[in-house]
Amino acid sequence: MPDAVPPSEHRVKYRLVYIVNGVRVVGYDNERGKGDHKHIRDSEAPYVFRDVSTLIGDFMSDIQEIENEQTRGNSRGTGQGSS
Repeated sequence: MPDAVPPSEHRVKYRLVYIVNGVRVVGYDNERGKGDHKHIRDSEAPYVFRDVSTLIGDFMSDIQEIENEQTRGNSRGTGQGSS
């Protein structure tokens, strides 16, 4: 972009989203007026943009964390690991 999207101070406009069953689970964007931020399930938090590679890495890490939580939750109560 030729100019930054206020209040962001960089010239990268982005929107990344991970959707499961029609529901946003993880999202990163820099909406005009809000600046850089991320959504994890129903929570929203500021995000510090460094560069595109870091953005993608952070996004993928959050997705992996959510998937790991779901895997751990699905294995509880199934008798796995019990003697």
